[in-house]
Amino acid sequence: MSGKTGSGAADALSKDTVVAVVGAGTMGSGIAQVAAVAGHQVLLFDSAPAAVERGAGAIAANLARMATKGTITEEARAAILGRVTTCTDMAALSEAGLVVEAIVEDLSVKRGLFAALEDIVPEGCILATNTSSISIESIGAKLKRPERLAGLHFFNPAPLMALVEVVRGKATDPAIAATLEATAAAWGKVPVQARSTPGFIVNRVARPFYAEALRVLAEGAASPATLDAVLRESGGFRMGPCELMDLIGHDVNYAVTRSVWDAFHNDPRFQPSLVQRELVEAGWLGRKSGRGFYDYRPGAAAPEPAIAVPHPAPTAVTVAGPLGFAEPLAALIREAGIAVSEEDGPGELRLGSVILAPSDGRLATERAALTGAEVVLFDWALDWTTAATVALAPARQTSAASLAACAGLFQALGKRVAVIDDVPGLIVARTVAMLANEAADALNQGVADGRAIDLAMTKGVNYPIGPLTWGDRVGPALVLRTLDNLARTYGEDRYRASPLLRRCALAGLPLRSVEKDPS
Repeated sequence: MSGKTGSGAADALSKDTVVAVVGAGTMGSGIAQVAAVAGHQVLLFDSAPAAVERGAGAIAANLARMATKGTITEEARAAILGRVTTCTDMAALSEAGLVVEAIVEDLSVKRGLFAALEDIVPEGCILATNTSSISIESIGAKLKRPERLAGLHFFNPAPLMALVEVVRGKATDPAIAATLEATAAAWGKVPVQARSTPGFIVNRVARPFYAEALRVLAEGAASPATLDAVLRESGGFRMGPCELMDLIGHDVNYAVTRSVWDAFHNDPRFQPSLVQRELVEAGWLGRKSGRGFYDYRPGAAAPEPAIAVPHPAPTAVTVAGPLGFAEPLAALIREAGIAVSEEDGPGELRLGSVILAPSDGRLATERAALTGAEVVLFDWALDWTTAATVALAPARQTSAASLAACAGLFQALGKRVAVIDDVPGLIVARTVAMLANEAADALNQGVADGRAIDLAMTKGVNYPIGPLTWGDRVGPALVLRTLDNLARTYGEDRYRASPLLRRCALAGLPLRSVEKDPS
Protein backbone atom coordinates (compact mmCIF):
# COMPACT_ATOMS: atom_id res chain seq x y z
CA MET A 1 0.00 0.00 0.00
CA SER A 2 2.92 2.37 0.29
CA GLY A 3 5.83 3.67 -1.68
CA LYS A 4 8.64 6.08 -0.86
CA THR A 5 8.13 9.68 -1.85
CA GLY A 6 11.83 10.40 -1.75
CA SER A 7 15.05 9.78 0.13
CA GLY A 8 14.38 9.93 3.87
CA ALA A 9 10.75 10.94 3.34
CA ALA A 10 7.70 9.31 4.86
CA ASP A 11 5.77 6.72 2.88
CA ALA A 12 2.97 7.92 0.64
CA LEU A 13 0.10 5.63 -0.26
CA SER A 14 0.92 3.88 -3.50
CA LYS A 15 -1.24 4.39 -6.54
CA ASP A 16 -2.74 0.92 -6.18
CA THR A 17 -4.40 2.02 -2.92
CA VAL A 18 -8.13 2.45 -3.36
CA VAL A 19 -9.29 5.87 -2.13
CA ALA A 20 -12.89 6.26 -1.01
CA VAL A 21 -14.50 9.68 -0.67
CA VAL A 22 -17.69 9.88 1.38
CA GLY A 23 -19.87 12.80 0.36
CA ALA A 24 -20.34 13.73 -3.30
CA GLY A 25 -20.87 17.46 -2.88
CA THR A 26 -18.57 20.15 -4.24
CA MET A 27 -15.76 19.35 -1.82
CA GLY A 28 -16.12 15.57 -1.98
CA SER A 29 -16.20 15.43 -5.77
CA GLY A 30 -13.21 17.78 -5.86
CA ILE A 31 -11.19 15.53 -3.55
CA ALA A 32 -12.20 12.49 -5.59
CA GLN A 33 -10.96 14.26 -8.74
CA VAL A 34 -7.61 15.05 -7.09
CA ALA A 35 -7.08 11.42 -6.05
CA ALA A 36 -8.12 10.09 -9.48
CA VAL A 37 -5.81 12.53 -11.30
CA ALA A 38 -3.00 11.29 -9.03
CA GLY A 39 -3.59 7.74 -10.32
CA HIS A 40 -5.76 6.10 -7.66
CA GLN A 41 -8.87 4.05 -8.14
CA VAL A 42 -11.53 6.17 -6.46
CA LEU A 43 -14.88 5.24 -4.94
CA LEU A 44 -17.19 8.26 -4.73
CA PHE A 45 -19.90 7.40 -2.19
CA ASP A 46 -23.06 9.20 -1.18
CA SER A 47 -26.24 7.78 0.26
CA ALA A 48 -28.25 10.01 -2.08
CA PRO A 49 -28.16 8.74 -5.70
CA ALA A 50 -28.84 12.23 -7.07
CA ALA A 51 -25.84 13.62 -5.17
CA VAL A 52 -23.56 10.92 -6.58
CA GLU A 53 -24.79 11.69 -10.07
CA ARG A 54 -24.15 15.41 -9.61
CA GLY A 55 -20.70 14.77 -8.14
CA ALA A 56 -19.66 12.50 -11.00
CA GLY A 57 -21.03 15.03 -13.46
CA ALA A 58 -18.99 17.80 -11.86
CA ILE A 59 -15.81 15.72 -12.19
CA ALA A 60 -16.58 14.94 -15.82
CA ALA A 61 -17.25 18.61 -16.57
CA ASN A 62 -14.02 19.73 -14.88
CA LEU A 63 -11.97 17.19 -16.79
CA ALA A 64 -13.65 18.15 -20.07
CA ARG A 65 -12.69 21.80 -19.50
CA MET A 66 -9.11 20.74 -18.77
CA ALA A 67 -8.98 18.74 -21.99
CA THR A 68 -10.43 21.64 -23.97
CA LYS A 69 -7.78 23.97 -22.56
CA GLY A 70 -5.04 21.45 -23.31
CA THR A 71 -4.16 20.96 -19.63
CA ILE A 72 -4.66 17.22 -20.09
CA THR A 73 -4.99 15.06 -23.18
CA GLU A 74 -8.23 13.43 -24.25
CA GLU A 75 -6.67 10.06 -23.42
CA ALA A 76 -5.79 11.24 -19.91
CA ARG A 77 -9.31 12.59 -19.42
CA ALA A 78 -10.82 9.23 -20.30
CA ALA A 79 -8.35 7.36 -18.08
CA ILE A 80 -9.04 9.60 -15.08
CA LEU A 81 -12.80 9.23 -15.48
CA GLY A 82 -12.31 5.47 -15.75
CA ARG A 83 -10.70 5.45 -12.31
CA VAL A 84 -13.79 6.96 -10.63
CA THR A 85 -16.57 4.62 -9.56
CA THR A 86 -19.73 5.87 -7.91
CA CYS A 87 -21.63 3.96 -5.26
CA THR A 88 -24.52 4.37 -2.84
CA ASP A 89 -23.89 1.24 -0.76
CA MET A 90 -21.32 1.75 1.98
CA ALA A 91 -20.38 -1.92 1.82
CA ALA A 92 -18.65 -1.13 -1.50
CA LEU A 93 -15.92 0.68 0.48
CA SER A 94 -14.60 -2.55 1.98
CA GLU A 95 -11.45 -2.52 -0.16
CA ALA A 96 -10.46 1.09 0.56
CA GLY A 97 -7.02 1.88 1.93
CA LEU A 98 -7.97 5.49 2.62
CA VAL A 99 -11.40 6.96 3.30
CA VAL A 100 -11.82 10.73 3.18
CA GLU A 101 -15.05 12.03 4.73
CA ALA A 102 -16.48 15.22 3.23
CA ILE A 103 -20.02 15.39 4.59
CA VAL A 104 -22.01 17.93 6.59
CA GLU A 105 -20.24 19.74 9.47
CA ASP A 106 -22.19 17.95 12.18
CA LEU A 107 -20.37 16.08 14.94
CA SER A 108 -23.00 13.42 15.56
CA VAL A 109 -23.35 12.66 11.85
CA LYS A 110 -19.59 12.36 11.41
CA ARG A 111 -19.28 10.12 14.47
CA GLY A 112 -22.00 7.85 13.15
CA LEU A 113 -20.33 7.62 9.76
CA PHE A 114 -16.91 6.67 11.11
CA ALA A 115 -18.41 4.14 13.52
CA ALA A 116 -20.09 2.48 10.54
CA LEU A 117 -16.90 2.63 8.47
CA GLU A 118 -14.90 0.87 11.18
CA ASP A 119 -17.03 -2.23 10.66
CA ILE A 120 -16.54 -2.15 6.89
CA VAL A 121 -13.00 -1.07 5.97
CA PRO A 122 -9.84 -3.18 6.48
CA GLU A 123 -7.70 -2.88 9.63
CA GLY A 124 -5.00 -1.02 7.73
CA CYS A 125 -7.35 1.58 6.22
CA ILE A 126 -6.65 5.20 7.15
CA LEU A 127 -9.67 7.30 8.11
CA ALA A 128 -9.55 11.02 7.31
CA THR A 129 -12.01 13.85 7.84
CA ASN A 130 -12.16 17.01 5.78
CA THR A 131 -13.69 18.94 8.70
CA SER A 132 -12.76 22.60 8.87
CA SER A 133 -13.96 23.29 12.40
CA ILE A 134 -14.69 20.16 14.46
CA SER A 135 -11.90 18.75 16.61
CA ILE A 136 -10.38 15.43 15.55
CA GLU A 137 -10.63 14.28 19.17
CA SER A 138 -14.39 14.79 19.19
CA ILE A 139 -14.92 12.94 15.94
CA GLY A 140 -12.72 10.02 16.96
CA ALA A 141 -13.75 9.78 20.62
CA LYS A 142 -16.12 6.83 20.08
CA LEU A 143 -13.93 4.90 17.64
CA LYS A 144 -12.39 1.56 18.53
CA ARG A 145 -9.13 2.67 16.90
CA PRO A 146 -8.99 6.48 17.01
CA GLU A 147 -5.27 6.36 16.24
CA ARG A 148 -5.98 5.84 12.53
CA LEU A 149 -8.15 8.97 12.27
CA ALA A 150 -6.67 12.32 11.19
CA GLY A 151 -7.82 15.50 9.52
CA LEU A 152 -7.18 15.96 5.82
CA HIS A 153 -8.52 19.47 5.26
CA PHE A 154 -8.69 20.56 1.62
CA PHE A 155 -9.66 24.06 0.54
CA ASN A 156 -12.36 24.84 -1.99
CA PRO A 157 -12.08 24.23 -4.91
CA ALA A 158 -9.99 21.18 -4.02
CA PRO A 159 -8.58 20.55 -7.54
CA LEU A 160 -7.22 24.13 -7.71
CA MET A 161 -6.24 25.09 -4.16
CA ALA A 162 -2.75 23.94 -3.22
CA LEU A 163 -2.95 23.71 0.55
CA VAL A 164 -3.95 20.67 2.57
CA GLU A 165 -3.92 20.79 6.37
CA VAL A 166 -3.01 17.42 7.90
CA VAL A 167 -4.46 17.59 11.40
CA ARG A 168 -3.41 15.37 14.30
CA GLY A 169 -5.73 14.59 17.18
CA LYS A 170 -4.37 13.49 20.54
CA ALA A 171 -4.86 9.84 19.59
CA THR A 172 -3.64 10.12 15.97
CA ASP A 173 -0.68 7.86 15.22
CA PRO A 174 2.17 10.16 14.07
CA ALA A 175 2.92 7.63 11.32
CA ILE A 176 -0.61 8.07 9.97
CA ALA A 177 -0.19 11.84 9.86
CA ALA A 178 3.18 11.45 8.13
CA THR A 179 1.66 9.10 5.54
CA LEU A 180 -1.15 11.55 4.83
CA GLU A 181 1.31 14.41 4.51
CA ALA A 182 3.42 12.43 2.03
CA THR A 183 0.32 11.34 0.14
CA ALA A 184 -0.98 14.88 -0.20
CA ALA A 185 2.43 15.92 -1.54
CA ALA A 186 2.35 13.03 -4.02
CA TRP A 187 -1.04 14.32 -5.16
CA GLY A 188 0.57 17.63 -6.06
CA LYS A 189 -0.63 19.49 -2.98
CA VAL A 190 1.26 21.56 -0.41
CA PRO A 191 0.64 19.81 2.92
CA VAL A 192 1.22 21.28 6.38
CA GLN A 193 0.82 19.47 9.67
CA ALA A 194 -1.16 21.01 12.50
CA ARG A 195 -2.36 20.01 15.93
CA SER A 196 -6.13 19.76 16.35
CA THR A 197 -7.19 23.08 17.83
CA PRO A 198 -10.13 25.32 16.87
CA GLY A 199 -9.74 26.49 13.28
CA PHE A 200 -6.49 24.53 12.85
CA ILE A 201 -4.09 27.00 11.14
CA VAL A 202 -5.92 28.89 8.39
CA ASN A 203 -9.38 29.36 9.86
CA ARG A 204 -7.81 30.52 13.13
CA VAL A 205 -5.06 32.82 11.89
CA ALA A 206 -7.25 34.37 9.16
CA ARG A 207 -9.97 35.63 11.50
CA PRO A 208 -8.44 39.13 11.99
CA PHE A 209 -8.42 39.76 8.24
CA TYR A 210 -12.20 39.87 8.38
CA ALA A 211 -12.65 41.01 11.98
CA GLU A 212 -10.58 44.19 11.78
CA ALA A 213 -12.27 45.29 8.56
CA LEU A 214 -15.64 44.72 10.19
CA ARG A 215 -14.54 46.77 13.20
CA VAL A 216 -13.46 49.69 10.96
CA LEU A 217 -16.82 49.49 9.17
CA ALA A 218 -18.68 49.43 12.49
CA GLU A 219 -16.92 52.68 13.43
CA GLY A 220 -17.80 54.27 10.09
CA ALA A 221 -14.15 55.05 9.40
CA ALA A 222 -14.15 53.92 5.75
CA SER A 223 -16.46 52.43 3.13
CA PRO A 224 -16.18 48.79 2.01
CA ALA A 225 -14.75 49.90 -1.34
CA THR A 226 -12.11 52.03 0.37
CA LEU A 227 -11.19 49.26 2.80
CA ASP A 228 -10.81 46.76 0.00
CA ALA A 229 -8.73 49.11 -2.15
CA VAL A 230 -6.31 49.88 0.69
CA LEU A 231 -5.82 46.23 1.68
CA ARG A 232 -5.33 45.20 -1.95
CA GLU A 233 -3.21 48.09 -3.16
CA SER A 234 -1.22 48.83 -0.02
CA GLY A 235 -1.43 45.54 1.86
CA GLY A 236 -0.85 43.43 -1.24
CA PHE A 237 -3.77 41.06 -0.59
CA ARG A 238 -5.33 39.51 -3.66
CA MET A 239 -8.83 40.48 -2.52
CA GLY A 240 -10.09 42.91 0.07
CA PRO A 241 -11.99 41.48 3.06
CA CYS A 242 -15.39 42.88 2.05
CA GLU A 243 -15.30 41.47 -1.47
CA LEU A 244 -13.89 38.21 -0.13
CA MET A 245 -16.67 37.84 2.47
CA ASP A 246 -19.19 38.56 -0.30
CA LEU A 247 -17.59 35.77 -2.36
CA ILE A 248 -17.44 33.24 0.50
CA GLY A 249 -20.96 34.09 1.65
CA HIS A 250 -21.67 35.94 4.86
CA ASP A 251 -23.65 33.02 6.26
CA VAL A 252 -20.62 30.75 5.81
CA ASN A 253 -18.05 33.26 7.04
CA TYR A 254 -20.16 34.22 10.04
CA ALA A 255 -20.74 30.55 10.92
CA VAL A 256 -17.00 29.81 10.86
CA THR A 257 -16.32 32.84 13.06
CA ARG A 258 -19.03 31.73 15.49
CA SER A 259 -17.59 28.21 15.52
CA VAL A 260 -14.05 29.40 16.33
CA TRP A 261 -15.38 31.88 18.92
CA ASP A 262 -17.45 29.19 20.63
CA ALA A 263 -14.56 26.71 20.56
CA PHE A 264 -12.28 29.27 22.23
CA HIS A 265 -14.87 29.86 24.99
CA ASN A 266 -15.88 33.27 23.62
CA ASP A 267 -12.36 34.68 23.51
CA PRO A 268 -12.83 38.36 22.46
CA ARG A 269 -10.09 37.96 19.82
CA PHE A 270 -12.60 35.93 17.78
CA GLN A 271 -15.80 37.79 18.66
CA PRO A 272 -18.27 37.88 15.73
CA SER A 273 -19.35 41.23 14.30
CA LEU A 274 -22.80 42.76 14.57
CA VAL A 275 -22.19 44.25 11.11
CA GLN A 276 -21.95 40.78 9.59
CA ARG A 277 -24.78 39.37 11.69
CA GLU A 278 -27.07 42.08 10.36
CA LEU A 279 -26.14 41.17 6.77
CA VAL A 280 -26.94 37.52 7.46
CA GLU A 281 -30.25 38.38 9.13
CA ALA A 282 -31.18 40.59 6.17
CA GLY A 283 -30.36 37.80 3.72
CA TRP A 284 -27.63 39.91 2.14
CA LEU A 285 -25.23 36.98 1.86
CA GLY A 286 -23.03 38.33 -0.92
CA ARG A 287 -22.72 37.24 -4.52
CA LYS A 288 -24.99 34.22 -4.16
CA SER A 289 -27.93 36.34 -2.94
CA GLY A 290 -27.24 39.35 -5.16
CA ARG A 291 -26.36 41.72 -2.32
CA GLY A 292 -23.79 41.88 0.45
CA PHE A 293 -21.39 44.71 1.07
CA TYR A 294 -21.76 45.30 -2.67
CA ASP A 295 -24.77 45.17 -4.97
CA TYR A 296 -24.48 42.40 -7.59
CA ARG A 297 -27.91 42.82 -9.11
CA PRO A 298 -28.14 43.55 -12.85
CA GLY A 299 -27.41 47.17 -13.61
CA ALA A 300 -25.97 47.97 -10.18
CA ALA A 301 -22.98 50.31 -10.31
CA ALA A 302 -19.74 49.20 -8.70
CA PRO A 303 -18.85 51.55 -5.83
CA GLU A 304 -15.55 53.40 -6.00
CA PRO A 305 -13.14 53.98 -3.11
CA ALA A 306 -12.98 57.48 -1.64
CA ILE A 307 -9.82 58.83 -3.27
CA ALA A 308 -8.50 62.32 -2.53
CA VAL A 309 -8.42 64.89 -5.33
CA PRO A 310 -4.94 65.96 -6.52
CA HIS A 311 -3.00 68.35 -4.31
CA PRO A 312 0.33 70.14 -4.85
CA ALA A 313 3.43 68.38 -3.61
CA PRO A 314 5.44 69.99 -0.79
CA THR A 315 8.79 71.46 -1.79
CA ALA A 316 10.70 70.01 1.15
CA VAL A 317 10.39 67.17 3.67
CA THR A 318 12.37 66.44 6.81
CA VAL A 319 13.07 62.84 7.81
CA ALA A 320 13.17 62.90 11.60
CA GLY A 321 14.82 59.71 12.82
CA PRO A 322 14.82 56.16 11.42
CA LEU A 323 11.64 55.27 9.56
CA GLY A 324 12.13 51.51 10.00
CA PHE A 325 9.97 49.53 7.58
CA ALA A 326 8.94 52.83 5.93
CA GLU A 327 12.55 53.79 5.15
CA PRO A 328 12.06 53.32 1.37
CA LEU A 329 9.81 56.39 1.43
CA ALA A 330 12.83 58.67 1.88
CA ALA A 331 14.37 57.43 -1.37
CA LEU A 332 11.04 57.71 -3.21
CA ILE A 333 10.65 61.31 -2.03
CA ARG A 334 14.11 62.20 -3.31
CA GLU A 335 13.37 60.50 -6.63
CA ALA A 336 10.25 62.66 -6.93
CA GLY A 337 12.46 65.76 -6.86
CA ILE A 338 11.45 66.90 -3.38
CA ALA A 339 14.22 68.25 -1.15
CA VAL A 340 14.92 65.95 1.81
CA SER A 341 16.75 66.92 5.00
CA GLU A 342 17.44 64.77 8.04
CA GLU A 343 17.37 65.37 11.76
CA ASP A 344 16.96 63.41 14.97
CA GLY A 345 13.47 62.31 15.86
CA PRO A 346 11.15 59.41 16.68
CA GLY A 347 10.85 58.15 13.10
CA GLU A 348 8.50 60.47 11.23
CA LEU A 349 8.27 62.86 8.30
CA ARG A 350 7.86 66.59 8.88
CA LEU A 351 6.28 68.95 6.39
CA GLY A 352 7.06 72.23 8.07
CA SER A 353 5.22 72.03 11.38
CA VAL A 354 3.04 69.08 10.31
CA ILE A 355 3.98 65.58 11.52
CA LEU A 356 3.36 62.73 9.05
CA ALA A 357 4.01 59.40 10.79
CA PRO A 358 3.34 55.68 10.32
CA SER A 359 0.55 54.26 12.44
CA ASP A 360 1.51 52.60 15.71
CA GLY A 361 -2.04 51.94 16.91
CA ARG A 362 -2.56 55.34 18.52
CA LEU A 363 -5.09 57.88 17.37
CA ALA A 364 -3.69 60.75 15.34
CA THR A 365 -5.71 62.98 17.67
CA GLU A 366 -3.91 61.58 20.71
CA ARG A 367 -0.51 62.15 19.12
CA ALA A 368 -1.48 65.70 18.22
CA ALA A 369 -2.57 66.35 21.80
CA LEU A 370 0.74 65.01 23.12
CA THR A 371 2.96 66.95 20.71
CA GLY A 372 0.95 70.11 20.23
CA ALA A 373 1.47 69.72 16.49
CA GLU A 374 -0.80 68.94 13.57
CA VAL A 375 -0.56 65.19 12.91
CA VAL A 376 -1.47 62.96 9.97
CA LEU A 377 -0.88 59.20 10.17
CA PHE A 378 -0.19 56.95 7.21
CA ASP A 379 -0.97 53.26 6.95
CA TRP A 380 1.47 50.39 6.49
CA ALA A 381 2.38 49.01 3.07
CA LEU A 382 3.81 45.68 2.01
CA ASP A 383 6.04 47.30 -0.61
CA TRP A 384 6.33 51.09 -0.76
CA THR A 385 7.56 51.01 -4.33
CA THR A 386 4.54 49.17 -5.72
CA ALA A 387 1.84 50.30 -3.28
CA ALA A 388 -0.79 52.07 -5.40
CA THR A 389 -3.08 53.39 -2.66
CA VAL A 390 -2.12 54.67 0.79
CA ALA A 391 -4.55 55.51 3.60
CA LEU A 392 -4.12 58.71 5.64
CA ALA A 393 -5.90 59.63 8.88
CA PRO A 394 -5.74 63.23 10.16
CA ALA A 395 -6.04 64.30 13.78
CA ARG A 396 -9.05 66.37 14.74
CA GLN A 397 -6.62 69.27 15.31
CA THR A 398 -5.19 69.04 11.76
CA SER A 399 -6.28 71.64 9.21
CA ALA A 400 -7.50 70.84 5.71
CA ALA A 401 -4.45 72.60 4.28
CA SER A 402 -2.04 70.44 6.29
CA LEU A 403 -3.87 67.27 5.29
CA ALA A 404 -3.73 68.40 1.64
CA ALA A 405 0.05 68.84 1.87
CA CYS A 406 0.44 65.28 3.22
CA ALA A 407 -1.82 63.91 0.50
CA GLY A 408 0.15 65.86 -2.10
CA LEU A 409 3.37 64.23 -0.91
CA PHE A 410 2.09 60.68 -1.50
CA GLN A 411 0.47 61.73 -4.76
CA ALA A 412 3.84 63.03 -5.92
CA LEU A 413 5.16 59.51 -5.31
CA GLY A 414 2.54 58.12 -7.70
CA LYS A 415 0.15 56.91 -4.99
CA ARG A 416 -3.57 57.34 -4.71
CA VAL A 417 -4.58 58.65 -1.31
CA ALA A 418 -7.58 57.44 0.66
CA VAL A 419 -8.41 59.73 3.57
CA ILE A 420 -10.18 57.81 6.33
CA ASP A 421 -11.43 58.74 9.77
CA ASP A 422 -9.02 58.81 12.71
CA VAL A 423 -9.43 55.14 13.64
CA PRO A 424 -6.75 53.40 15.77
CA GLY A 425 -4.39 51.35 13.61
CA LEU A 426 -5.95 52.61 10.36
CA ILE A 427 -6.59 49.60 8.07
CA VAL A 428 -3.49 47.64 7.04
CA ALA A 429 -1.58 48.27 10.27
CA ARG A 430 -4.22 46.88 12.62
CA THR A 431 -4.94 43.95 10.28
CA VAL A 432 -1.32 42.92 9.83
CA ALA A 433 -0.53 43.38 13.53
CA MET A 434 -3.42 41.12 14.49
CA LEU A 435 -2.55 38.52 11.83
CA ALA A 436 1.08 38.41 13.00
CA ASN A 437 -0.07 38.18 16.60
CA GLU A 438 -2.48 35.32 15.95
CA ALA A 439 0.20 33.47 14.00
CA ALA A 440 2.65 34.03 16.85
CA ASP A 441 0.12 32.68 19.34
CA ALA A 442 -0.48 29.58 17.20
CA LEU A 443 3.28 29.07 17.12
CA ASN A 444 3.54 29.68 20.85
CA GLN A 445 0.87 27.07 21.55
CA GLY A 446 2.48 24.45 19.34
CA VAL A 447 -0.34 24.31 16.78
CA ALA A 448 2.24 24.14 13.98
CA ASP A 449 5.78 25.27 13.28
CA GLY A 450 6.54 28.69 11.83
CA ARG A 451 7.20 27.40 8.34
CA ALA A 452 3.85 25.58 8.27
CA ILE A 453 1.95 28.62 9.55
CA ASP A 454 3.37 30.98 6.93
CA LEU A 455 2.99 28.37 4.19
CA ALA A 456 -0.61 27.69 5.17
CA MET A 457 -1.55 31.35 4.90
CA THR A 458 0.17 31.94 1.56
CA LYS A 459 -1.06 28.73 -0.07
CA GLY A 460 -4.42 28.41 1.68
CA VAL A 461 -5.72 31.99 1.47
CA ASN A 462 -3.22 33.59 -0.93
CA TYR A 463 -1.63 36.06 1.48
CA PRO A 464 1.24 37.91 -0.22
CA ILE A 465 3.68 36.75 2.48
CA GLY A 466 3.27 34.74 5.66
CA PRO A 467 2.07 36.65 8.74
CA LEU A 468 5.14 35.73 10.79
CA THR A 469 7.44 36.90 8.00
CA TRP A 470 5.36 40.07 7.68
CA GLY A 471 5.64 40.68 11.43
CA ASP A 472 9.40 40.34 11.12
CA ARG A 473 9.50 42.72 8.17
CA VAL A 474 7.66 45.41 10.14
CA GLY A 475 9.50 44.43 13.31
CA PRO A 476 8.07 42.61 16.35
CA ALA A 477 8.64 45.75 18.47
CA LEU A 478 6.33 47.85 16.24
CA VAL A 479 3.75 45.05 16.05
CA LEU A 480 3.76 44.84 19.84
CA ARG A 481 3.55 48.61 20.28
CA THR A 482 0.64 48.74 17.83
CA LEU A 483 -1.27 46.03 19.70
CA ASP A 484 -0.58 47.54 23.11
CA ASN A 485 -1.84 50.91 21.87
CA LEU A 486 -4.95 49.33 20.37
CA ALA A 487 -5.61 47.48 23.63
CA ARG A 488 -5.19 50.68 25.64
CA THR A 489 -7.35 52.76 23.31
CA TYR A 490 -10.20 50.26 23.12
CA GLY A 491 -9.81 48.88 26.63
CA GLU A 492 -10.38 45.39 25.25
CA ASP A 493 -8.63 42.05 25.76
CA ARG A 494 -9.20 41.48 22.04
CA TYR A 495 -5.85 43.16 21.30
CA ARG A 496 -3.72 41.39 23.92
CA ALA A 497 -0.30 40.45 22.60
CA SER A 498 0.90 36.87 22.38
CA PRO A 499 3.59 36.11 24.99
CA LEU A 500 5.82 34.91 22.16
CA LEU A 501 5.47 38.22 20.32
CA ARG A 502 6.28 40.13 23.51
CA ARG A 503 9.34 38.00 24.21
CA CYS A 504 10.65 38.45 20.66
CA ALA A 505 10.08 42.20 20.78
CA LEU A 506 11.85 42.57 24.13
CA ALA A 507 14.75 40.34 23.09
CA GLY A 508 15.11 41.90 19.63
CA LEU A 509 14.52 38.51 17.96
CA PRO A 510 12.51 37.81 14.80
CA LEU A 511 9.37 35.70 15.14
CA ARG A 512 10.65 33.18 12.62
CA SER A 513 13.71 32.54 14.81
CA VAL A 514 11.47 30.75 17.33
CA GLU A 515 10.46 27.18 16.73
CA LYS A 516 8.47 24.89 18.96
CA ASP A 517 7.86 21.21 18.52
CA PRO A 518 4.19 21.07 17.48
CA SER A 519 3.96 17.38 18.39
